[in-house]
Amino acid sequence: MAEVVELIHYPVKGCAGVPVRTAVVEPAGLAHDRAFLVLGPDGAGRTQRRDPKLAVVSPRVRAEAGGERLTLRAPGMEVLRLDVDTAGERREVTLFGQPLRGIDQGDEAAAWFSEVLGAPSRLVRVPPENGRVTDGATPGTSRYADSSAVHLLTRTTLDDFNARLAERGSAPLPMARFRPNIVVDGWDGRPYAEDRVRRLRLGEVELGYTKLAVRCAVTLVDQRTGTKAGPEPLRTLAGYRRAEGGGVVFGSKFSVVRPGALAVGDGVEVADRAAPER
Repeated sequence: MAEVVELIHYPVKGCAGVPVRTAVVEPAGLAHDRAFLVLGPDGAGRTQRRDPKLAVVSPRVRAEAGGERLTLRAPGMEVLRLDVDTAGERREVTLFGQPLRGIDQGDEAAAWFSEVLGAPSRLVRVPPENGRVTDGATPGTSRYADSSAVHLLTRTTLDDFNARLAERGSAPLPMARFRPNIVVDGWDGRPYAEDRVRRLRLGEVELGYTKLAVRCAVTLVDQRTGTKAGPEPLRTLAGYRRAEGGGVVFGSKFSVVRPGALAVGDGVEVADRAAPER
């Protein structure tokens, strides 16, 4: 039987993921996922596409009486602990050209990220009233994710990809290179089963398919070092996973149809699946 084998949220977009055993899945995705965004001087969100060093920043969010506390760690930096501001003035930000809003988290956070990245930066949090609408086959919402709320991959899919790398004489890549939220194992042993899933039930949660995940240059970044590490996985994916609209695809994205609790070990039920391509 298929089951959830990994859960990961990414509190600050582009920064390191936080593996968890249990999670609350909200309409905008796993709790705390992409709740914070690092900005450049023009108010545009920074990502690993241009700022791969974001990967070495390790964030943690902890709920406390009366609010949240964000802890940030990075090599060679003092640990920064912030009381999260969710009531401050809203400011305009952009993410891939899309206008959104954020709450600035202050000069101390700005100075910390500016030093890590070697460029002027500020940190914002998504407002509690976030009303972002995401597209795809099942419209939904998310915080500062690229698009849909949840990115899902199967271990079988990664195993197939790594087998193709081995045929080239290349070392395998870890799951972290693809930055999923949910990793599933046990779907009848077939890779890319997530491509055809249209409705999923996991624990208390129900997800609706939005689109295939088109992969970008972030997959080229070694998540341990924050440096670009060569042509893989895009070179190999280009040989067998090209999308009709351009680019290459690996994994699927979903909207949250029914929020709820989710845990590693929960069973995964496919409620609706697209017919196989002929």
